Amino acid sequence: MTENNLYNLTFEKSILSSIIFEPRQFDELESMLKYDDFYLPAHQDIYKAMVSLTRKDEPIDEEFIKKELSKQKKFDESIMLDILSANPIANIKAYVNEIKDKSLKRHLLTLTTEIKRVTLEEELPADEVVNLVEKKLYEITQDSQTSDFKDSPTVTFDTMEYIKEMKARGNSTLVGVDTGYNELNKMTTGFGKGDLVIIAARPAMGKTSFVLNTVNNLINKGKGVAFFSLEMPAEQLMLRLLSIQTSIFLQKLRVGDLNDDEWSRLTGAIDHMNKAKLFVDDQGSININQLRSKLRKLKNQHPEIEVAVIDYLQIMAGTGGKDRHLEVSEMSRGLKMLARELGIPIIALSQLNRGLESRNDKRPMLSDIRESGSIEQDADIILFVYRDDVYLYKEEKEREKAAKADGKEFTSTYVEKEEEEAEIIIGKQRNGPTGHVKLMFQKKLTRFVDAPAYGKGIETVFENVDTRSASVDVGNDSISMSIL
Repeated sequence: MTENNLYNLTFEKSILSSIIFEPRQFDELESMLKYDDFYLPAHQDIYKAMVSLTRKDEPIDEEFIKKELSKQKKFDESIMLDILSANPIANIKAYVNEIKDKSLKRHLLTLTTEIKRVTLEEELPADEVVNLVEKKLYEITQDSQTSDFKDSPTVTFDTMEYIKEMKARGNSTLVGVDTGYNELNKMTTGFGKGDLVIIAARPAMGKTSFVLNTVNNLINKGKGVAFFSLEMPAEQLMLRLLSIQTSIFLQKLRVGDLNDDEWSRLTGAIDHMNKAKLFVDDQGSININQLRSKLRKLKNQHPEIEVAVIDYLQIMAGTGGKDRHLEVSEMSRGLKMLARELGIPIIALSQLNRGLESRNDKRPMLSDIRESGSIEQDADIILFVYRDDVYLYKEEKEREKAAKADGKEFTSTYVEKEEEEAEIIIGKQRNGPTGHVKLMFQKKLTRFVDAPAYGKGIETVFENVDTRSASVDVGNDSISMSIL
């Protein structure tokens, strides 16, 4: 490859000339071109000036560009005359594509130099080199090259654009990814882009069931979900989703004990799930480097992926040679950085320490998370799933066992319910309130739904909430499923 293949100054001048003579097309071009797509530094400066003028709502013409660059002592009269003498072009997008292609080649060439440097000079471990290369390649292919700093006008402009976007939504309380639960949406405004969300609970509380209800809600809206199932096979995961979708008891699905109506509902759900944008990786052992590589690749192939789930954090494999608390710290920090890089929320399920069961009040706290230090620090939102009936049932069984051991007659006072009250405790929220939300858990469907009457027992600062069920019937949305 010769150096001439890496740039075309004639094309660069023609693009800049076309913008000056027809500024109305700049809005569209700005979403396609970045300043470093231009090879010549003077052309980069002129393009930056055009961006700055647009954000200040000032004209993109020779005089204003000169004024903007003169303030930075970067104006070059001969370069500007060169651009103005270039012929404006009709099919500007074809020229932009050529410039983008050459820019990509330059970035790839720079990457090869970086690989050589970190491999030979810094002597980084192979897995760190691979991660660096994958990250850079993802950034290049996603056009996410960034400068070291954003200046104040840029940050202000971006912030105002965000506020305007929120206003255009009609002051909706839902900003991020829909959790599937009305009250929880109001408390969290949804799971935000780049958030690391930890959902923690003791065994049998239903943390997997809780997150599957969120997944079900998203795929029924045509959203893409990546699910790393480290604990159970993909088929068991699908059984739970089908139970949620069809309202057929999970145990009946497991043994195939279905009547004609249930078979019909199941067939309809299967047809829809065959098209779901759900991608499951059920490899039992995976470390943070492997997960990072797989998720980057999947997101690149399927930009519609809006959330990733890891079930669960503590059974992720370590990268070797480190204490377990250091490995978990590496995992949680790696997941947080990956969420920001991909611009999606990552939901990681987590176990809690057994010690909380010795307390009278067994509602979880942040300190109950296993290896809690790094997880608590890195997470943006930490939710605890708590069902009091789990402990009431366990205590009843212990009393029964003790009575039998003493030869006494035992009369049970525990009444098993079709629906049990559940609490989602918001233990941490970086950008919102803490507190808790009441839900109902339908045991035979392993399904969480919104509590039927808001304002009764729901401890939250919000009022006047509309009732909406979190259970979703199978509709006409296009859904697909792939097993990785």
